[in-house]
Amino acid sequence: MTRLALILHLLIGTTLSGVGVLVALVIGQVTVSAIVIAAALGFVLAVPVSWQVAKRLYELR
Repeated sequence: MTRLALILHLLIGTTLSGVGVLVALVIGQVTVSAIVIAAALGFVLAVPVSWQVAKRLYELR
């Protein structure tokens, strides 16, 4: 399950990081630090999300 969670994290982390950057830009935060923080928060938030998705996929088996 860990391997699946890591693979999912690559996809989900990229998506949530992109959403974080988009939100930062929409609200007018155009500094580099704000964009990097938003991307990092999205990437970190993807850890529990990926774990839950992997867990649910394994439960379907």
